[in-house]
Amino acid sequence: MYDIIIIGAGAAGLTAGIYAGRGGMKTLIIEKTFAGGQAATTYEVDNYPGFDETVSGAELAMKFEKHAKKFGAKIISEDVKEIDVDAKVKKVITSKGSYESKTLILALGATPRELGLANEKKLRGMGVSYCATCDGAFYRDRVTAVVGGGDTAVEDALFLSRFCPKVYVIHRRDELRAAQVLQEAAFKNDKIEFIWDSVVEEIIGKDGVEAIRIKNVKDNSEKTLSVEGIFVAVGIVPHTDLVKGKIALSEQGYVETDDTMQTSKPGVFAAGDCREKILRQVITAASDGATAAYATERYINENGV
Repeated sequence: MYDIIIIGAGAAGLTAGIYAGRGGMKTLIIEKTFAGGQAATTYEVDNYPGFDETVSGAELAMKFEKHAKKFGAKIISEDVKEIDVDAKVKKVITSKGSYESKTLILALGATPRELGLANEKKLRGMGVSYCATCDGAFYRDRVTAVVGGGDTAVEDALFLSRFCPKVYVIHRRDELRAAQVLQEAAFKNDKIEFIWDSVVEEIIGKDGVEAIRIKNVKDNSEKTLSVEGIFVAVGIVPHTDLVKGKIALSEQGYVETDDTMQTSKPGVFAAGDCREKILRQVITAASDGATAAYATERYINENGV
């Protein structure tokens, strides 16, 4: 019997493990792939406090993992197949066994929706990005493109315009879905150019993005734009299939919590990118994890679990 089982070993799950272990809680972290989550796949991180020199996402993730183990968190590599959150004692069933715990922390993560282009994965972190807030500063004085037409895409374009002399916004429709106030700000910005009714067909480059080939969906005409960065903002997919029908989710599929990370089920908490919130960064995931661990410990003490 564990005090806390954490599902997911990204920044949120590992930080929860640090705080839970340091608090004397018997803690198990279950991760189906590798520790670090999205952070581990990030080429460089230069906005995490305390790292004034740019650090690779993989290195930062390894430090998180080492820190969690230092305080006694046990990390295992298994695929969670089912959870039972209705009873006082929570049960987690994996590909290899079954585990019981007084509480659960869901650090399930999320994945940016990709364009599905041939060169996209290869050039991720070398010109292809899914987070302007994370990576925008790397593209100072470079021409960039944003793909999408919602709030995130327009916010990304506005953010990039602080650093970049030119930002293309490529949208498959002839009008934006973003909030009106964002549209007005973008239309007034002379660094931002909108390319309507168009999709990206190819990302060109060998060791970095050099250009993109786009196609107009109405007349099938094509053209190539010279850019050094492409920011994909066509949505995020939360990894919440495991908990559908078990806890409350938002319309977009994110876990709904209060400010203590408590979900709709007593003793079940959520942290990180799977949670409904406005900003998804390593630091906000870590913050969620710390809060969830603290709230979990308090839940155990107050409820005599």
